[in-house]
Amino acid sequence: MKKIVFASNNEHKIKEVKEILNNVEILTLKDIGYNEEIEETGSTFLENALIKASSISKFLKSKNLNYDVLADDSGLCCEGLNLEPGIYSARYSGVHGYTQANRDKVIANLKGKDKKAYFVSLIVLYHIDGTYDYREGKTYGKIIDEERGNTSFGYDCIFLSDDLGKTFGEATNIEKNSVSHRFRALNQIKKIIE
Repeated sequence: MKKIVFASNNEHKIKEVKEILNNVEILTLKDIGYNEEIEETGSTFLENALIKASSISKFLKSKNLNYDVLADDSGLCCEGLNLEPGIYSARYSGVHGYTQANRDKVIANLKGKDKKAYFVSLIVLYHIDGTYDYREGKTYGKIIDEERGNTSFGYDCIFLSDDLGKTFGEATNIEKNSVSHRFRALNQIKKIIE
């Protein structure tokens, strides 16, 4: 079975990727002994995904490990906020990964504004030779004012999916993975891997 390194420490993302790309063995950053924080200094989802992928690829080469690298940059884009939080989704409140504050800020900033929103996932497959492929997936819905379902992952509990008629927080993994932005991007990447 082909092995690919996924450039993330996010347990939720790792779980999703493993469930969707079930035809390859996904290695995590922990598996390869990578413990550093990668600074996401890009101004687009693609730039940030490439920063992550190329950093991990360099690390692998320094250890004489020959694996392709998968990197994802994703976020929530709200129509009423000029597509914010976008690439700043994980740190919208000013603190990286503080999901409650991020959700609270989105809800507050959207008061009286268009609540239409979409999640975007930009996935890069970075090859051993330094070339890369990338694909983008989107899923549409709207932001609601109250949290519904599981509140542990990002904006899921306030994102009412057009496809599912419920929040991602209320959806099962199977339901979410059948329509999510990450699923749509990974499905296209899966074809390249095969």
